[in-house]
Amino acid sequence: MTNLSNAASAYDLTGKVALVTGARRGIGRAVLDLLRARGARIVASDLSDEVRSLESADIATLVGDVSDEELARRSVDLARERFGRLDIVVCNAGRTLNKPLSETSVEEYDRIFQINARGAFVTIRAAVALMEEGGGGAVVINSSLSAMTAFPTQAAYASSKAASAQLARIVAVEYGRRGIRCNVVLPGVIDTDIMEGVVENGREMLRSFGDAHPVGRIGRPEEVAEAIAFLASPASSFITGAQLFVDGGYTAQ
Repeated sequence: MTNLSNAASAYDLTGKVALVTGARRGIGRAVLDLLRARGARIVASDLSDEVRSLESADIATLVGDVSDEELARRSVDLARERFGRLDIVVCNAGRTLNKPLSETSVEEYDRIFQINARGAFVTIRAAVALMEEGGGGAVVINSSLSAMTAFPTQAAYASSKAASAQLARIVAVEYGRRGIRCNVVLPGVIDTDIMEGVVENGREMLRSFGDAHPVGRIGRPEEVAEAIAFLASPASSFITGAQLFVDGGYTAQ
């Protein structure tokens, strides 16, 4: 049983090893920075070879497609080789697509599912054995409020995010007695360069999205990272199979 009498120690990740996918920028980079600041050593993967610039004594990097089973296997092997264990898995890598259903090709639909849903599946499947060896751990899937709310032009994206959110519940039920917790965060609109690329008017349009959130603004990557770090830490030791909305109150309306 985790002793939560000391709040600071409940968030301390010293000695823990984390795997973070999509770690180069945006929410993934914010998660990497926060987990590292709290003492974790990290295996960071990304599709872009720019992730290699993060390599250090406590960060091991890999380049590859998150939907590739080989990348998942290599990531877990690297955690074992460099750090000897794996305690935390953050399935963050994802891709957006905003297109009307009738204009979304089957190939586009399949590709979004490969990254957002299959990517989380192959990563977790590869990781659980090593996590069990170390006594368990925590898995966090970064989904989206689109998994639970319907927006036009998101047939592929929202469906894939709903699939990943449901995967978290399955993992929680299957692996709870093996010491592995699994939860999902569902962010609202977050101020990242990725989001700028999928709205017509860039940053101006992003700012206007703030009016749709009761808090009157869009979120920051660091705010999502805090939620993910909480679910990855001993502070959430009795939380599994949960969905945590980080959306500025959007879904409360």
